[in-house]
Amino acid sequence: MEPIKQMPTSTRVASLLRKAILSGEYSGEEELSLTKISNQLGVSRTPVREAFQQLSSEGLITLRMNKGAIVKSIDKKFIIDHFEVRILLECEAVKRAVNNRMDVSNLLEQEKELQNHPESAKIEDYVQVNQDIHRSIWKASDNQKLFQLCEELWNGSSTNNVYPAIEHHLKSLDEHIHLLTAIQNGDANKASNIMKKHLERSMNNLIDNFDNQNN
Repeated sequence: MEPIKQMPTSTRVASLLRKAILSGEYSGEEELSLTKISNQLGVSRTPVREAFQQLSSEGLITLRMNKGAIVKSIDKKFIIDHFEVRILLECEAVKRAVNNRMDVSNLLEQEKELQNHPESAKIEDYVQVNQDIHRSIWKASDNQKLFQLCEELWNGSSTNNVYPAIEHHLKSLDEHIHLLTAIQNGDANKASNIMKKHLERSMNNLIDNFDNQNN
């Protein structure tokens, strides 16, 4: 199976900021400094500026001339709308991946290794394999525009502030194994249903975060 390239730096920065805004880590009207964000993430200002432009086009921030950006206030419907689009795109991607006979053997091996040896796994391992699985599915859909749209909407692991992050990752691991097994078995409908439930749980995690921030 052809290796999946890492996300561009600007895409990864946009993903981190998108997740922070959707989860309520950044509140409405909060200012985002270009320099501060680049220093925090250890990247140059250029990918942060590009990430700001992407988030502005999504309606998450308002750009300020030479002064960074201001976070826009969002509501639960914004989060739901975001995930409804992700669900539509990623369920279609996984159906196409199945029809294209995606090879998931390496990904399954990685997930089962994490499952069998949780004591030696780090949070970063779960985060990385999660990204690899989704991006591999997008790539296997064999539609560059679909891949691009999925990548632009990526918000990383949607952990819940109410429960320890490891609980989310262990549930995701189990869901991923079922998802990859359905792909391996050529069951497009089952794979699509698992993907839908997987993303709905992530959506509900962020909604819980949003509620906690606003109560």
